[in-house]
Amino acid sequence: MAIIKTAILQTHVYKEKSRSITQAEELLADPELKDIDLAVLPEMFCCPYENKYFPEYAEPEGGDTWEKCSWLAADHGIYLIAGSVPERDEAGHIYNTSYVFDRKGHQIGKHRKMHLFDIDVKGGQYFKESDTLTPGDQVTVFDTEFGRIGLCICYDFRFPELARLMTDKGAEIIIVPAAFNMTTGPLHWELMFRQRAVDNQVYTIGAAPARDMNAGYHSWGHSIAADPWGKVLMQMDEKPGVKIVELDLDEVKKVREQLPFLKHRREDIYKLSQIK
Repeated sequence: MAIIKTAILQTHVYKEKSRSITQAEELLADPELKDIDLAVLPEMFCCPYENKYFPEYAEPEGGDTWEKCSWLAADHGIYLIAGSVPERDEAGHIYNTSYVFDRKGHQIGKHRKMHLFDIDVKGGQYFKESDTLTPGDQVTVFDTEFGRIGLCICYDFRFPELARLMTDKGAEIIIVPAAFNMTTGPLHWELMFRQRAVDNQVYTIGAAPARDMNAGYHSWGHSIAADPWGKVLMQMDEKPGVKIVELDLDEVKKVREQLPFLKHRREDIYKLSQIK
């Protein structure tokens, strides 16, 4: 049986970057997490989610935060989805980037958020990531001992084409570090994770920061896991916490055999393809 014991960490985001990282270290050191295979951190887990902070907190790949996350994965012998962090490349561009580390602390995946969160909801949320961030351009899947996992970040998940492309590349789980807000969270958060799970017959996981009403951006929280039938396996509230879920990849195979609609697509009429 291919069962992945997965810890979803809904952490508080401190203004002190080191304090946010220490929080992750302390949570992963909990004896209740000693047998996990995979841990997932939230979007911008060590940077306040505001444009003014992204350049200030940005680091290159291989920087201090990268090193600490690599060490955490190796020290605990786990796969680690290191939420996301602001990444600065050699040309000075800043990306919203998620790094993936294997049990030995080697980087085995990297996703740069490709759909930037530029919205203006009347009476609700206004945010424009493109003021500071550069979009990525890659569909991200990575290999593990269990199988292939897809990875995207928050607003990326609103685009069903991306989830389907990850599925077509072999993903049986799609992981989404995300920070939905108080406008879109109540309306769309659970709905989207359940629907993407149903559409692609995969497990979906959303890891969000805990809500902080004293921060400039108010996260909905409610980190979630849904199974390939669209059933919610776990959903948190808005407070900091850790939940463990078991992802049985045999269930993916069973669902796809019983309801084989991925095979029933009319690719003689329509087709989805990646250009880059």
